[in-house]
Amino acid sequence: MKQIEVVAAIIQKDGCFFATQRGSGEWKDWWEFPGGKMEAGETPEEALKREIREELSTDISVEEFLCTVEYDYPKFHLTMHCYLCSLLTEALHLNEHEAAKWLSKDELDSVKWLPADLEVVETIKGK
Repeated sequence: MKQIEVVAAIIQKDGCFFATQRGSGEWKDWWEFPGGKMEAGETPEEALKREIREELSTDISVEEFLCTVEYDYPKFHLTMHCYLCSLLTEALHLNEHEAAKWLSKDELDSVKWLPADLEVVETIKGK
């Protein structure tokens, strides 16, 4: 089975978490934490900063490791390293997603999360 390793930014602000909605592909309209694939030679933190710059045109501070999720999708195995982050600038621009929301812990169940991201939601709710 194909293996994919990615990083995800769990961006926090005022007790809320930033979620993005996919705008295309097989999982269109499902929600996820922003991030993406690591490139050769990158640390997870470097990959996160680059991906967030590409996807949201903003800079983040990577603060603390949260969890690693291992999930078998039908076509690949995903390893997703998740980090708690904060914004260094307030401006966000959706370059790849069709929508975004700030969700409080109580609102995390209000969107349709990708299966691997659902495990991250459960980790956040348990903190």
